[in-house]
This record gives sequence, structure tokens and C-alpha cells, in this order.
Amino acid sequence: MAETDARPDADTTNRLGRITFRAWRRGFRECDMVLGPFTDAVGPSLSDEELDAFEALLGQDDDHQLYAWITGTEATPPEHETTLMAKIRDFMRDHVAHAVFEGAG
Repeated sequence: MAETDARPDADTTNRLGRITFRAWRRGFRECDMVLGPFTDAVGPSLSDEELDAFEALLGQDDDHQLYAWITGTEATPPEHETTLMAKIRDFMRDHVAHAVFEGAG
């Protein structure tokens, strides 16, 4: 059985670069502080399906609503209640909340 190369191809690398840019520059700092670090840390390991879900999530115009979905203060629409959203919430709980507690932002 041949080994597969774990490095993403050029198309995936470019796609992830666009996602990363959008994740860090939402225009609402709280979203930036969750989605930017999430993309940096977890983005390279996301599947194509998760990248699709991430692009759809980043297509949301209302950053306050998006943040409310992430924090669970508003119900997430079924189309965005994905494994990606679960990973974002886990990341926020495990990493971002600690950074905020320590005084980031």
C-alpha cells in the first residue's frame, strides 16, 4: 500500500490562504479572535467538506450573529451545525477562552 502525502496540494493551500485571510478580518474583533487562530491551528487538517462548511460560514454577513452561533447564545441554523462548528467551539473553549482570561484583546 502506497503512503499518501499529507501535505496539501497547491489548490488547497491557496484555498486555505483565502479562508485564513477572511477568518482574521471579519470586522468584528471577537470573531477575529476565534476564527483567525482556529484557522492557523486547525485549518491545515480540515477536510474538503469542512473547508466547504468554513467558506459557507465565512459567507455570513452578520458577524454578531455568527459569534452568537459559535458561543451558543443563539441557535445555529441546521446548515451551519456541522462538525466544523463543533471544532470551532472546542477550539474556542480550549484555547481562545484561556487567552481572553489571560488578558488577550
